Amino acid sequence: MRFKRLFTPGPTQVRPEILKELATPQIHHRSPEFSELYAAIQPKLQQVLYTRNPVLLFTSSSTGAMEAGVTNLVARRCLNLVNGAFSHRWHEITKGNGIPCDEFAIPWDKAIKPSMVDEQLATGKYDAVTLVFNETSTGTMNPLEAIAEVVRQHRDVFLLVDAVSGMAGAKIDTDAWGIDYVLAGVQKAFALPPGLAVAAVSERALERAKTVPPRSYYFNLPDMYKFHQKNQTPATPAIPHLFALNAQLTDMLAEGMDKRFERHATMAGIVQAWAKKHFDIYPEEGYWSQTLTCVKNTQSIDASAMVKTLASGYNARIENGYGDLKGKTFRIAHMGDLQVDEIQGLLRALDDILGF
Repeated sequence: MRFKRLFTPGPTQVRPEILKELATPQIHHRSPEFSELYAAIQPKLQQVLYTRNPVLLFTSSSTGAMEAGVTNLVARRCLNLVNGAFSHRWHEITKGNGIPCDEFAIPWDKAIKPSMVDEQLATGKYDAVTLVFNETSTGTMNPLEAIAEVVRQHRDVFLLVDAVSGMAGAKIDTDAWGIDYVLAGVQKAFALPPGLAVAAVSERALERAKTVPPRSYYFNLPDMYKFHQKNQTPATPAIPHLFALNAQLTDMLAEGMDKRFERHATMAGIVQAWAKKHFDIYPEEGYWSQTLTCVKNTQSIDASAMVKTLASGYNARIENGYGDLKGKTFRIAHMGDLQVDEIQGLLRALDDILGF
């Protein structure tokens, strides 16, 4: 099998030395060795997320952690902010679990603005709000810090954040911004294989979860936290992934989070300049993602053919547009452990394919 270099919005490229961590000899999840591994991971995750809150580990995709957020933390009614496919998914998860909720939807090429959130919360109907920080389907990075400031003014409203394709690629100052619940899967900017999600949970969120009637057995936050305090998980975790996560966190912190964010911003700038030169960028200016660029196909090229040619002729992969945006856009990721020279090489290959 010929492996392709991934410039996709997830899964992303995983370094060989991290893949080797997955082959670490198995340990039992109720052993002291496992508790030591769990305990080693926790302070590293807290540094990455700028938090003193517990960071819970989910053996699931990010969708599971999204479900855990709304099933545990909505006591009355949830406001789902929607400007893309994955923010709409969170609304569908909320509704699908029978949780009272409303969808506040705007065009997908626009960002959620703080004033919009304030206007909705001023109704007093909601005690929780969901937001996607970095919408993977559109390449829009919503202004999380400013929105969090607005939510804090509504003291009884909890902020739940999907940071799936943003976490570890752009700074999330969890405690300073007052975020109650922020989650991500590790297969994007963490540059790990899929199958594991993480979520930082505030103290007041854990208190609320105790009062909400249980809606889930597997995704039960009070139960997870009880085991977390013993450096354990309620059910069998993905132990190989935890070895890989521990090693990757060590490397990320050795690089330095500020330098990691700066590298992502530099790569984003290179791709965005290329996109503006030859095409356009889908979301409105000022809200472009730091981890992936959604290119607006203004030249009406055959995006599917381009993706296939890149894969077969250059051993690399990007992604077509998502859902209704397929063909109208295509997406180039610049996240994880990718380096500037790799991004430059990818763009040269695209120039060659497209005759630029």
